[in-house]
Amino acid sequence: MHNKKEISGRRLLGIAGMGWMFDAMDVGMLSFIIAALKVEWDLTPGQMGWIGSVNSIGMAVGALIFGLMADRIGRKNVFIITLLLFSVGSGASAFTTTLTLFLVLRFFVGAGLGGELPVASTLVSESVPVEKRGRIVVLLESFWAAGWLIAAVISYFVIPKFGWQVALLISAIPALYALYLRIGLPDSPRFTAIKQKDKISAFQSMKKLWSKEYSRQTAMLWIVWFCVVFSYYGMFLWLPSVMVMKGFSLIKSFEYVLIMTIAQLPGYFTAAWCIEKFGRKFVLVVYLIGTAASAYFFGTADSTVLLMAAGILLSFFNLGAWGGLYAYTPEQYPTNIRATGTGMAASFGRIGGVLGPLLVGYLVAQKISISAIFTIFCISVLIGAMAVFFLGKETKSKELV
Repeated sequence: MHNKKEISGRRLLGIAGMGWMFDAMDVGMLSFIIAALKVEWDLTPGQMGWIGSVNSIGMAVGALIFGLMADRIGRKNVFIITLLLFSVGSGASAFTTTLTLFLVLRFFVGAGLGGELPVASTLVSESVPVEKRGRIVVLLESFWAAGWLIAAVISYFVIPKFGWQVALLISAIPALYALYLRIGLPDSPRFTAIKQKDKISAFQSMKKLWSKEYSRQTAMLWIVWFCVVFSYYGMFLWLPSVMVMKGFSLIKSFEYVLIMTIAQLPGYFTAAWCIEKFGRKFVLVVYLIGTAASAYFFGTADSTVLLMAAGILLSFFNLGAWGGLYAYTPEQYPTNIRATGTGMAASFGRIGGVLGPLLVGYLVAQKISISAIFTIFCISVLIGAMAVFFLGKETKSKELV
C-alpha cells in the first residue's frame, strides 16, 4: 500500500510538475521576447513594462477566480482548465502584429498561469504523506527552474534565428499535453472526502480567511506574497534588459541570464532538503534574507564577475524562497478554504507583479540608477522575511485538516 502511494505521489509530482514547467517556460521566454519586441516594434520602456504587468494582472485575476473554483469543482478540473487557457493564449499570441492584441492575449495566458500554480500546489500538498509534503511541494516548484532553463535555451537559439513567434508556438505544445493529463489523474483525496458536507459559498470562504481564527496567517501570507512577487517580477523580467543596459549585447545578456538560471536548481534542492529538516519558517526567512543581499549586490555590481556572482546567488536564494512559499501557503488553512486561501494570497501577490515591472520601466525612463532600483527590491524582500518571522507559525509535520 505504502509503495502504491509512493508511486502515485511521484506520478502526481511528474504531472503537476510538467504543467508547472510549461508555465515557467512561458514566463521565462516572456523576458526574452520583451527584449526582442523592443527592437521589432520599437517599444518604449513603459510599453515593455506593460507586457510584464498585464501578464501579472491576468495572474491576479486567475489566482482569485480559479482558487475559488477549485474549492467548488475540485483541484483536478481547475488544473486542466487553467493549463488549456494558458496554452491556447500563448499559441495565439504568436500570430499578433499589434501590441494591443498581444497584451489582451497575455492577460488570458496570465489568468491560466495564475490559476494553475496555487491549485497545483494545493492538489499536491493534499495528496502526499505529511512527512514528505514540504519536500515534494518544493520539488514541484523546482520544475519552474527547468522551465526557465528551457525558455533560456529556446530564447538563446530560437529567437535570434527564427524570431519570437516560433518561440511562442513552441510554448503552446502544453495544450495537447493538458488534454492527455485529464486521463486518470485522481482528484485530491482530502477534497473528495469533504465534497458535500463542508462546502461553503465563495463569499463565506473569503470571509473566513479574515475571521479571527485565520486573519493572522492571511495577513502574513499576503504581505510575503506581495513582497516576493513584486521583487521577483521586477528583477527577473528585466534581467536580460538590465544586462543590455549594463553594456552587454543582447546575445551575451541571454547567455549570462542562462548561467544565472542554472543556479535556481541547487536553490530548490537545498530548500527541499532544509524544509523537512529545519522547518518552513527557517527556509523562508533565511532564503529571503539571502535574496535581499544578492539583489543589493547585483544592483551595485560594477564588474562582470561581481554581476555574475550576485546574479547566481539571486537565482539560488530567490527560487529557494519561492519553493518554501508554495509549500507553506496551503498548510495555513483547512481543506474547505485551502484553495481559496492559497489563490487569494497568490492573487494579492500578483498585484506586486504588476507594479514591479512597471516601476522599473518608469524609473529607467527617469534615468534612476540600476543600483537604486535594486535597493528597492532588497528592502521589499526584507519586509517579507520580517512578516514570516514575526507573524508566521511553523507547520512542519502538521497534519492537514
